[in-house]
Amino acid sequence: MTILIDQPHFGVEVQEKKVPIDEKELSLDGGFLVPQTNSFGHTFRDYDAEGERQEGVENFYRINHINQTYDFVKKMREEYGKLNRVEMSIWECCELLNDVVDESDPDLDEPQIEHLLQTAEAIRKDYPDEDWLHLTGLIHDLGKVLNLPSFGGLPQWAVVGDTFPVGCAFDESIVHHKYFKENPDYSNPAFNTEYGVYSEGCGLDNVMMSWGHDDYMYLVAKENKTTLPSAALFIIRYHSFYALHKSEAYKHLMNEEDVENLKWLETFSKYDLYSKSKVRIDVEKVKPYYLSLIEKTAKLANEYDDELVFERSS
Repeated sequence: MTILIDQPHFGVEVQEKKVPIDEKELSLDGGFLVPQTNSFGHTFRDYDAEGERQEGVENFYRINHINQTYDFVKKMREEYGKLNRVEMSIWECCELLNDVVDESDPDLDEPQIEHLLQTAEAIRKDYPDEDWLHLTGLIHDLGKVLNLPSFGGLPQWAVVGDTFPVGCAFDESIVHHKYFKENPDYSNPAFNTEYGVYSEGCGLDNVMMSWGHDDYMYLVAKENKTTLPSAALFIIRYHSFYALHKSEAYKHLMNEEDVENLKWLETFSKYDLYSKSKVRIDVEKVKPYYLSLIEKTAKLANEYDDELVFERSS
């Protein structure tokens, strides 16, 4: 799968109130209201709250933390970095996510296409002129197709969940940190120090992140020389990196560009997290806008022997 962005400035007109944006002071100054609780009546990202999803979510992170090693991530990046995929549109890819429910998410049990539209629509309402951010909201989770059989059927622990660097110590702010003790890298002196295989200020682009939909979609965009701004790529790769943008861990690895892009991610994260709701988006109502945006800005495509096939790289 590849992504090609034809225009660096999208310029799609929408009839909504304009909200000025200061890149130095990004904030929620539009009409989006942050809810007090999630759809299950708990506070957001409460991994200890008793409920029907608590046990399953914790078991997900146990398996995830045991298996996400430096060598595993390196192998997956090499395999999926080949981007040997099929021609398809962004909207077709979105619709594939009707069959994916994120097992790691304590706040939502709806199909992922609902989450994409909830995020994009909340952003669109507050920032109508930032078309690149609307598109980022729509595509940020498209990498979750890796969970589908036609894309290789990777287990959910290798597709979803909070992400974190591998190749250095696992920060204690990472959800369910205790399960890292069973990860081989936890006791490996090459990987279990503050810097591990990295150096101060090396830049997050040079850091190996745990493998999943975030890193895959980042590779899709980057390797095909997308013209989405660097802030969009930063959002796509690190939107699940809560240890960074919620707990401020791993900042010693960031460079100056990371510092600037983090401001955009912190704004995006509020919509990504708090727009999750049982209130469904009227897909047919918003679809024309996103199809128009997609037509003007992007094409998800790849040719594989001139056939329309879904096949994992080999």
